[in-house]
Amino acid sequence: MPLRIDILTLFPDMVSGFLGESMMKRARDMGAVEFRILSPRDYCQDKHRVTDDRPYGGGPGMVMKPEPLFAAIEDLKEEQSRVIYLSPQGKPFSQPQAEALSTESHLILLCGHYEGIDQRVVDSLVDEEISIGDYVLTNGAIAAAVLSDAVVRLIPGVLGGEGATEAESFSSGILDHPHYTRPEQFRDMGVPEVLLGGNHAAIAAWRKERALEKTRAVRPDLLD
Repeated sequence: MPLRIDILTLFPDMVSGFLGESMMKRARDMGAVEFRILSPRDYCQDKHRVTDDRPYGGGPGMVMKPEPLFAAIEDLKEEQSRVIYLSPQGKPFSQPQAEALSTESHLILLCGHYEGIDQRVVDSLVDEEISIGDYVLTNGAIAAAVLSDAVVRLIPGVLGGEGATEAESFSSGILDHPHYTRPEQFRDMGVPEVLLGGNHAAIAAWRKERALEKTRAVRPDLLD
């Protein structure tokens, strides 16, 4: 069965184009994943389909109302579903998390907007809050696209050959090594000799050392 990803967002056009391109389109066409993009407005019962209101206690901005979100999630949710709220307050997203989510059968990605969503939705329906970084976006649709990409590419067969993701940054626990391709010489810059000699053991050792050097310089926290 393919992984099903339901994205609940006020801005479906922000993700629909992304999901129809490149690897995401290929994964969908090969039957590895099914996407549905839905709007909370479709679950509103009032005439004007209002999805937000002023926060209790005062303060700036608007808060997404609980009624349409409860209606939407309860309509979509099944026994095996996992509901994820994309939020700056969530746990930082990581490669191991992406690997775990790629084995699920149904993800419901809830995209916040304005000042966020009514906390009663989080308390009652959300399984996990996830943040893609320590910064604030206009809304969660962009974060849902990022999470979907990171997860779908890990589904077996999506990227082609076995082991295609194993040596990537973070999958191995460290950053990736440098990559080179033709031409061998470009603007007085050459390709490291070790990569031209065909000694696979030497190439593997060189790549590991360069990856460690990069990790020490840029992300030493990964080596702690």
